[in-house]
Amino acid sequence: MAPESKNAGVSVVVNLDSDSDSDNDDGVGGRGAFRSMASLMDKHQVPSTTADATVAPRENLECRSFWKAGENFVIPTGVTNPAAPAIAELIDNAVDEIQNGATFVKIDKINIVKDNSPALVFQDDGGGMDPDGLRKCMSLGYSSKKSNTTIGQYGNGFKTSTMRLGADDIVFTRSTRGGKSTQSVGLLSYTFLRKTGQDDVVVPMIDIDTSKERPQPIIYGSAEDWAASLEIILKWSPFSTEGELWQQLEDIGTHGTKVIIYNLWLNDEGIYELSFHDDNEDIRLRDESVHDSKRVHHNLLELRSHISYHLRYSLRAYASMLYLKRFNNFKIILRGIPVEQFNIADELRLPETIKYNPHTTKEKAPTEIKVGFIKEAPKLAVCGFNVYHKNRLIRPFWKVTMGGERRGSGVVGVLEANFIEPAHDKQDFERSSLFQRLEARLKKIVSNYWNTHCHVFGYCTYGMPADKSKRIAIPDQPPTVNTFNPLPLPSDEIRVSQGGPIIREISLSNATSSRIAAVDTENNLVGKSAHEISEENIQLFMRCEEYVKKETELEQTVSNLAKELEETKSKCARLALLVDAKRREMQQV
Repeated sequence: MAPESKNAGVSVVVNLDSDSDSDNDDGVGGRGAFRSMASLMDKHQVPSTTADATVAPRENLECRSFWKAGENFVIPTGVTNPAAPAIAELIDNAVDEIQNGATFVKIDKINIVKDNSPALVFQDDGGGMDPDGLRKCMSLGYSSKKSNTTIGQYGNGFKTSTMRLGADDIVFTRSTRGGKSTQSVGLLSYTFLRKTGQDDVVVPMIDIDTSKERPQPIIYGSAEDWAASLEIILKWSPFSTEGELWQQLEDIGTHGTKVIIYNLWLNDEGIYELSFHDDNEDIRLRDESVHDSKRVHHNLLELRSHISYHLRYSLRAYASMLYLKRFNNFKIILRGIPVEQFNIADELRLPETIKYNPHTTKEKAPTEIKVGFIKEAPKLAVCGFNVYHKNRLIRPFWKVTMGGERRGSGVVGVLEANFIEPAHDKQDFERSSLFQRLEARLKKIVSNYWNTHCHVFGYCTYGMPADKSKRIAIPDQPPTVNTFNPLPLPSDEIRVSQGGPIIREISLSNATSSRIAAVDTENNLVGKSAHEISEENIQLFMRCEEYVKKETELEQTVSNLAKELEETKSKCARLALLVDAKRREMQQV
């Protein structure tokens, strides 16, 4: 229901300086953070009459590419390049609302009536935000404090994510705090700021108290300010009338939040970064490599069918692996269809669980690392660890072995590393000493596991040629709980055949029987002198040293290239500024 403007003087308009990084003590009702919206509108000659259905069509930006949006658009440091992680940040906010009763988050695409352009919609039925919470959510200088119980916050992650996906977003929210029910609408529009030439980051907001029988606008300044905020929202949002605006709030229900991101960014070719037409049940990032060549090798097609490749371009695949533990009473609904959660550890062949103690004061219990071969091994050479933090996927298929090395091919692991801190974009970890120790440990785990199990798939350990005829037949169908359950063996529990190399027992049928993996014994150590063995050991050691040196050199090369890339980006940005300045001078002439 629309509020009556007759009621006491009304204005909830927030003007937020983008360089403010401290928490205000004024609260929502404080005067320090508020400025007269009516005066701002007069300054930039924006009509202050109440908007109606005849409002002018929403204006668009000249440049719709995120990375070329203009010098007035300050790209936050937390903004990531791919759009999928930005969507994941918004899903995190909804998952954090589970503690407030949230049971779903809906992600969908709608068409804006004003210009028939696509927009992204995120809606959850959590506790919603009160006016103060929405102000903190949309303030560019505010970042919620860290919490041990949540993945993300309605803080910097929300703002940088919406900015990464589109130029503008509008937020609708309903909540009840302390017996007081409120509903609020806020607009964070780069298009509005750019077109009206605002010097500050102005975020128009309106708040309404719905605790009483008739909704009452919440006033912080004057009735003119409240009306001015409403007019700006109607002019620059996808909705032209108050009725359309209130209908969005009604769709939420009694509590929850809806975020609509519009004026979505385009790529360098002038098409939307997100694809909504390739799959009606998915939202995809455009995979340019698919169109690069007409004829694709069969092995590459198989690789592209695996989730390790699919999650880079499919939001449904990415969301299915985004959280380690399965939700009991919460669903991620993508384009009307729930996302089925997936953990690759459930499909591993010859799985093993290794305990890892990071030796930190916070983590008393050891971390479990599950490792095994993917079900497609040895056809696909997919490998790496899916590393989670507080149930959230940070690094998918993190390859810890050297590139081009066969060792570890097909070996995948899963672990939850709460003892290391993720980066601001939740796409990597901070390079701490704990992280480096974990990386070294994972390399050792892959090496030990490979040496123990690789012969099952016809691979060879160092110094032993592979014999494909000795492979143990592996069924093509996905393994069940009772398939490939190896007997837990301590590291020193081995069997030595007479005059042959060390081999290990592997149970292949629910521990009901065990057999010895066949190993080629032609090149065993029998008949070799201690001197020959020592010489071989020295040669292997020297090879290892060469690989380590090569790895260090490659890492240095990558670091140098990264620096060059940053310098090139800086040069491009400066050139863009110069070109824009020249263009303006020419226009003035």
